[in-house]
Amino acid sequence: MSDYKTTAQSWLSEEFDEQTRKEVKALMDSDPVALEDAFYRNLEFGTGGLRGIMGVGTNRMNKYTVGMATQGLANYILQNVKGEDIKVCISFDSRNNSREFAKITADVLSANGLHVFLFDDIRPTPELSYSIRLKGATAGVMVTASHNPKEYNGYKVFWSDGGQITSPVDKDIVAEVAKITSPSQVKFAAGAGAGKIEMMGAAEDECYLRDILSLTLSPEICRKHSGFKFVYTPLHGCGVRLVPETLKRLGFENVIHVPEQDVSDGNFPTVMSPNPEEPSALKMAIEKADQTGADIVIATDPDADRMGIAVRDDEGKMVLFNGNQTASLMTYYILNRRKELGTLGPGKYVVKTIVTTELIREICEGFGIPVYNVLTGFKYIAEIVKRHEKDGEFVCGGEESYGFNVGQFVRDKDAQIASAMVAEAAAWAAEQGLTLYQLMQKIYKEYGYRKEGLVSVVRKGKSGAEEIAAIMAGLRADPPKELCGSPVTKVIDYLEPEKTGQPKSNVLQFFDEAGDVVSVRPSGTEPKIKFYFGAKGADADEKIAALKAQFCS
Repeated sequence: MSDYKTTAQSWLSEEFDEQTRKEVKALMDSDPVALEDAFYRNLEFGTGGLRGIMGVGTNRMNKYTVGMATQGLANYILQNVKGEDIKVCISFDSRNNSREFAKITADVLSANGLHVFLFDDIRPTPELSYSIRLKGATAGVMVTASHNPKEYNGYKVFWSDGGQITSPVDKDIVAEVAKITSPSQVKFAAGAGAGKIEMMGAAEDECYLRDILSLTLSPEICRKHSGFKFVYTPLHGCGVRLVPETLKRLGFENVIHVPEQDVSDGNFPTVMSPNPEEPSALKMAIEKADQTGADIVIATDPDADRMGIAVRDDEGKMVLFNGNQTASLMTYYILNRRKELGTLGPGKYVVKTIVTTELIREICEGFGIPVYNVLTGFKYIAEIVKRHEKDGEFVCGGEESYGFNVGQFVRDKDAQIASAMVAEAAAWAAEQGLTLYQLMQKIYKEYGYRKEGLVSVVRKGKSGAEEIAAIMAGLRADPPKELCGSPVTKVIDYLEPEKTGQPKSNVLQFFDEAGDVVSVRPSGTEPKIKFYFGAKGADADEKIAALKAQFCS
C-alpha cells in the first residue's frame, strides 16, 4: 500500500469525525485520483500561512489542517512571547467555510490559554491588520484565499505590527507547525486555563473608519462634488460592509450598487473569478455604470484588500486601469494635494515593489520624496513602515497587483482607503476641469508615457520546474545586451542580497538606457515563471509586444 493510501486509511480512525470518515471512504471506493491528490502530501504551511482547496485530506483546507496549523502557531507564541494576557485577533471573509475555520482557530488558540478577539461577521483583511494594533495583540489570523477560485480557502498570519509575518518569525512559525503531525496533538476543546474569546464588531468598525478617514485630504472638495456617481461592487466579498460607508462619510451621495454582487457568497455566482484584475469581473458593474451614467466603477476582491477601477475616456467609454496606473494616479494626487496643504515636509517617503511601475519613482523624484523599492508582496512594504516608525512618515505605497495603502494605521493593502483616495482624486481632478482619465494623460505628459505588461508561463511537473530553473540560469549566464534596441545599463540579481540590500530572492531585473525594464520571477507557490515588462516612450505599446517576443517566444 502506497504512503498516501496508508495516510488516508488513518483518517478512518475515531480521531476523525463521522462526516470526514464518510468522505474519505467515498474517495477510496470511487475516486482514486482524487484520493491521491488529497493525501499525497501535507498542505504546506508557508511563510504567509495556508492556502489550498477545501475538502478532506492532508493536502486540503479542513478543520484538521486548520487546527494543526493553529496549534503550531500557538506553540510558537507561547514559547516566544512573555506575558499573562497574550492576545490574538481573528477575522474571516465571505468564502465557504471561512466562518467555521475562524471559529476553529479561535477555539484552539483559546484552549492554549491565549486571549482571542474574533470578529462577529465578515471583515476585510486590512481591518484585521488594524485591529491587531488597536488591541495590542501579538498576532492575527485572517481566513481568506483572497481572489482564488471558490474551491479555495486560506489562512494568513500577521504579527504584532499589523503586517504579515516576515523573517525570521515566518520561518520559525513554519518550523513549529511542521512539528504538529497529527490532530491528536491539537487542543481543539477548551479546558482549565483557557483564554477568553471576545467578539469584535461595530465598535472596532467605528475606530477603523475614524482613523482611515482621518487620512483623507480633500473633504471640502468631496462635499462640493457630492453628486459624483460611482458604481461599487464587492464581488460577493466583505467590502460591502465598509467601502460604501467610507464613500458616504466622505460626502459622496451617489454610490450605486450591483445588487446581485452585494450578496456575500463564497460561490461567487456572478463571476468566473472574484478578481478585480480580471476584466470579466467588472462586466456587470460597467453595465450598471452605462445604465446609470456613472463616472467611475470601483471593485474590491473578496477580502477587500485589493481594488480595481474603470473610468470614462474622452469618448465616454469605460476603460479599465491596471494596478500600475491606479497606484500612480493615487500617488500623484496624494503628493500634489499634500504639497498644496503644506504637509509634504522632510521625513516623508513612498514604498513600491520592485515589479511595480517606475512611473511611481519618477513622480516621487519630481516632488523630492524618497522611494523604497521592496520585494514582491505587501508584507515587505509593511516591513519598511515598521522600520521607520520613529524616523519617518509613510505617505503611501503600492504594488502592480492592485494593492495600495495610505498612512500607518493599516500595515497591509487596504481597498477601503484606496477607494476613498480614488474618489478624492476624482473630485480634485474635477476642480481642475479634468476626469480621472484626463488626469492620467496629464501624468503621462508630465513624466512620459509608460506601458506595462505581464506574461505568466506555466510549466508543470518536475520537467517544468527544471525548465524554469534553466530559464533563470540562462538569463544569469547570458543576460540580454539590449531591450528593444536600447542598451541594457543595469542588471539586478536578487540572489545577491549583499548587493541589493533586499532579502535573497530568485528575481532578475534588466534596465535599459531608454527607461524600459524587464523583471523575471519564478512563482514560489505555482508552477510558473512571470515576466513583468515596463516600457517608456510614445512607442511603449509596440515595445511591450517586442519585449514579450524577445523573452517569451
